[in-house]
Amino acid sequence: MRIGIFTETYTPYISGLVTSEVMLKHALEKMGHEVYVVTANLRSFKYEYDEKERVFRIPGIPTGIYDSRLTSTYPIRAINKIKSWHLDVIHSQTEFSIGTFARIFAKQFNIPLVHTYHTMYEDYVHYITKGYFKKSSKKLVEYLTKFYCDTTATELIVPTNKTYKLFKEKYHYEKAINIIPTGIEVERFYKENVDPKEIDNLRKTLNISKKDFVILFVGRLAAEKNIEFLLESQKELIKKHNNIKLVIVGDGPDKEKYEELSKKLDIDKNTIFTGKAAWGDMPYYYNIADAFATASKSETQGLTLIEAMAADVSVVCMRDEAFLSMVTEDLNSLIFETQEEYQEKILYLYNNPKEHKKMNHQARIAAEQYSATIYGTKVLDVYKRAIKEKKEENRFGIFSQIIKKLKGE
Repeated sequence: MRIGIFTETYTPYISGLVTSEVMLKHALEKMGHEVYVVTANLRSFKYEYDEKERVFRIPGIPTGIYDSRLTSTYPIRAINKIKSWHLDVIHSQTEFSIGTFARIFAKQFNIPLVHTYHTMYEDYVHYITKGYFKKSSKKLVEYLTKFYCDTTATELIVPTNKTYKLFKEKYHYEKAINIIPTGIEVERFYKENVDPKEIDNLRKTLNISKKDFVILFVGRLAAEKNIEFLLESQKELIKKHNNIKLVIVGDGPDKEKYEELSKKLDIDKNTIFTGKAAWGDMPYYYNIADAFATASKSETQGLTLIEAMAADVSVVCMRDEAFLSMVTEDLNSLIFETQEEYQEKILYLYNNPKEHKKMNHQARIAAEQYSATIYGTKVLDVYKRAIKEKKEENRFGIFSQIIKKLKGE
């Protein structure tokens, strides 16, 4: 099968979405399929095609939102190149310019379109509106989401039951929805596959001793991730044990704000902001952690939880439906709703090493169900269904035309 993945962001940009796209491409290629990627060019204002990796980069203008770029919705110079791939199916990973291009291209050349909805956009509207027109902007997001997914997609994929409910109960989406939790290359994070010397080097770099209890957060440093919650709780935790350290991996618009807050709370000696980390270095960060924590309620899934569990790290997370579909409370995770509960859960892991070790082991077992192979196989089934639906649609269209001609219409 010849598959085209259309996405706004791809390597070298680092995010959960990019991780899932790279993983899906590798998984499908291992199954013997040809996978092409169409994405925005984050490095220059040129059209670039990597023949070996089959990645076509389209120039665009910076949006001001992280490293993203806004490309043309119909880049004419890209048409003939993509057309020459003779794609069997297009898999869109975005609703914006590249996603619109995928929709137009799929319709023009009669190619089935599969779309994965990754982001709860209503939680991100404030970046554009700056707090103004909150109600109307959310309505616009709802309209555009429904239009893109309902009007154009042959098949729709969502990662969790939380997103499924959004479409069914709020957006009243009428077509079938495939719930497929996004997978990762879990083997990358297994302890036995990570060089212990690199872990020791990272500990030295971050000034973390083996006696320290490390809480890890990985993600965008922005309001919707609720990082203030972790920082405020850290102040209380170190009153109990001054060897508890919070390591925050990532970058974002509020990084300086959180660094200032950590100084204000007088927790800066026990709170480490690493900034952006290279994709290849992420297994080392997970393998220095004793617990992975997140207080975010804006996730559609949260791939960082799976990465942590694959590294034998227990998860301590906010009670949110996106997470509850991935973890089992008190088996491989501890779940909280308030700061007091969060602190209580962390201290439980700190004070009960035997139970903590059991939970880590269960986390590793749970992560295995999110392997790239399982995810790729499920997505491939959706592709096959979309191709079959498109063929039936085409046959029906031809039949309708014959009927019209016979009637003299």
